[in-house]
Amino acid sequence: MANPAWTPDDDVIARANLTALMRRRGISDLPSLHRWSTDHRPEFWGAVIDELGIVFDRTPETILGSDDPEHPDWLPGARMNIVASVFAAADPGAPAVVHHRGGRTETVTYGELERLVGDFAAGFSAAGWSPGDRVAIAMEMNLESVVAYLGIVAAGGVVVSIADSFAPDEIRTRLDITRPVGIVTQDVIHRAGRTLPMYQKILDADAPTAVVVGDGAERRVGDRSWDAFCVTGAGAPVPLTVHPGAHTNILFSSGTTGIPKAIPWTHTTPIKAAMDGRYHQDIHPGDVVAWPTNLGWMMGPWLIYASLLNGAAFALYDDAPTTRGFCEFVAEVGVTMLGVVPSIVTTWRTNGALDGVDLSAVRVLSSTGEASNPDDYRWLMERAGAPVIEYCGGTEIGGAYISATVLEPAVPSTFTMPTLGLDIRILDEDGRPADEGEVFLVPPSIGMSTELLNGDHHRVYFAGVPAADVPLRRHGDRMRRLPDGRYRAEGRIDDTMNLGGIKVSSAEIERVVSTVDGVAEAAAVAVAPEGGGPDQLVVFAVPDGEADPDVLRERMQQAIRRDLNPLFKVAAVHLIDALPRTASHKVMRRVLRDRLSSR
Repeated sequence: MANPAWTPDDDVIARANLTALMRRRGISDLPSLHRWSTDHRPEFWGAVIDELGIVFDRTPETILGSDDPEHPDWLPGARMNIVASVFAAADPGAPAVVHHRGGRTETVTYGELERLVGDFAAGFSAAGWSPGDRVAIAMEMNLESVVAYLGIVAAGGVVVSIADSFAPDEIRTRLDITRPVGIVTQDVIHRAGRTLPMYQKILDADAPTAVVVGDGAERRVGDRSWDAFCVTGAGAPVPLTVHPGAHTNILFSSGTTGIPKAIPWTHTTPIKAAMDGRYHQDIHPGDVVAWPTNLGWMMGPWLIYASLLNGAAFALYDDAPTTRGFCEFVAEVGVTMLGVVPSIVTTWRTNGALDGVDLSAVRVLSSTGEASNPDDYRWLMERAGAPVIEYCGGTEIGGAYISATVLEPAVPSTFTMPTLGLDIRILDEDGRPADEGEVFLVPPSIGMSTELLNGDHHRVYFAGVPAADVPLRRHGDRMRRLPDGRYRAEGRIDDTMNLGGIKVSSAEIERVVSTVDGVAEAAAVAVAPEGGGPDQLVVFAVPDGEADPDVLRERMQQAIRRDLNPLFKVAAVHLIDALPRTASHKVMRRVLRDRLSSR
């Protein structure tokens, strides 16, 4: 086994949520616990529901009716609203959200948050919106976005999640797919010394009626300020109870065609997120959880539910997480579970943002979004004295399919086990079990999607999967099982790449860069750097006449920043006479990746 960077002591093991679960079940080791969780799914998820204190207006007839892999029937006969469970057992005086804004740090208790959610839910109804209506949120993750998120769900509405970093065209695409009745946004975002437009972007995207945080620019007719929308003093919400499978949230994941997949979350999906947080990140009541993210990505809703359904608070910071200010905020508010993406850790190590910062309150670190660099993560674990729990999954799972725990030694950039309640198979290109190959999931599990709003769910996840001893579901990651039984992620099988923790398809990148002057056609690939770490974006371009690759790279970067997402960086442009294609004219991006690896 590789040399661990952290090993649990007796106190960590004794305190862990997993230890308590195993004791209650009479199970002595993790492999046996995982086997029980997958061999006895209804019993496992029933125990999770009890542990999390999930409340029902009408109790389910059973935990799992039909166990059809594609269309399981979770909690048949039940009526519920997941927001009720957020506040049901919470101490009204306990911290729920700790947020830093404008140089000040403030704490919002569970009782205060519940009242704010009630004010927004009352505004939802007063606006004439009805249960089932979709309302978009396009803004940074701050107190108001959290209140709006929970208020929409409490009122029986459906959140449409849109990342604040998207360009107007990308916002418009997501609005066109979902057709929301309204949108919640903010005037501007202040980040890293810059003032970034937000309200203007949603205007450019032809967004519907807006609720706007801030008192900046002149409003369109019909748009309202946050204060004017919320019904002050409405009191705690009375969450509308619905079928557990009713939609709560539409999130987007990249599709290989360039059109984002619209993935619904339901009232059961948060149970998966909270289960992962409880047993894999070891979140306890009274903890403070921080994870720089946004409601446009699954980790935003995950952060809300994994924290609040476990009785913890979560911490929000109004500036870049790469700064020393963020690191000092983590120390100031006593963050106990700190989530990261690898690019943040690389920056901390380079810019010294953690130098002299007291991380003694941090018990657990966790990482998701992209492949991590082992050297960076060994440094982080030694610096914090805490394990990094690697966490890999997807929007269509509601959490992770593979992770680690605090009961095991932490080896940088490796996973130790599939998450509880899920199992996986690794198959080679011939569909045979292997130690390296494509990961397939073994359904069903609470949290797994069962439909796409704008696609054929069966075709995307089930059609053409290899035959095996159990039904399988496609996911698209490549994974290697190491000799010591651990796992290492090796990127995507398909033409989806992971840039800065954001999934994006090659087709989306190519659509933008192919419009650049001097480019006849282009292919985008993601390449892992030597030594591991986040993928880098490389573009192969067939030039239209004479061309300089450095000039093209800068033009492509400007186009991506303007039309797609400023967070995506072009590492290099390579000129090529023609793109390699199959007989059916499909671009063979794997051939291009192989060319780079052989250089």
